[in-house]
Amino acid sequence: MSKEKTFVIVGLILVLGIFIFFFIKHILSKLVEKHIANYQNDLITKHYNEVENIYKQMRGWKHDYHNHIQTMKAYLELKKYEDMEQYLNDLDRDLTNIDTVLKTGNIMVDAILNSKLSLAISHEINVKAKATVPKNLQVADIDLCVIIGNLMDNAMEAAAKCKNLEERFIRVYIREMKGQLYISITNSVGGEVKKTGFGYISTKLGTNHGFGLKRVDSIVAKYNGFINRQNEEGVFATEIILPL
Repeated sequence: MSKEKTFVIVGLILVLGIFIFFFIKHILSKLVEKHIANYQNDLITKHYNEVENIYKQMRGWKHDYHNHIQTMKAYLELKKYEDMEQYLNDLDRDLTNIDTVLKTGNIMVDAILNSKLSLAISHEINVKAKATVPKNLQVADIDLCVIIGNLMDNAMEAAAKCKNLEERFIRVYIREMKGQLYISITNSVGGEVKKTGFGYISTKLGTNHGFGLKRVDSIVAKYNGFINRQNEEGVFATEIILPL
């Protein structure tokens, strides 16, 4: 074979290789864009459902408020003052028990965390939450909300699988600790916790399976933070430390 033919063949191979490279790159880019679009659509739908759930609760409280007034009016008309006092005490206790509104010091965190807690309660999950977010954060609000939102979604998914309602729980604890932001979310688990050599994986179904966990890990790495996941029988816990 002459040198000219060899150069031509090599040139064609190089051109073909470049074409294949850019073609594959284009296909992968489209797949990533589609994956991100699906993930964002899922988030929009999820946030819509959470807001709708809050509105339902507000309408329920309005209905209950009307019933309480009618009951107290009846006690007054019948001059049952002791029954009236007992009813007011019971009502005060109930209002204290359902007050799950958190004020963390960060408006965006308040919004995402309270919406998730409201949704968890609607799924009959027992929640306890204590959260304080310092003002001097180097972590962007949107990144912090992505972390909390994904952790809460995974916690709700796992807890909701517990067939025994009394076993369903989520515990949230967020505070400043030794110059760092400490985030801890512990929840009950119904079913098997899946784990591979690369770590825990989500049990969600659908095209965005596991994408939330990767987002959390990437954000923690972005700020040179620390994440620890542990599970025991029936319980799963995630701890995250982010520098202030």
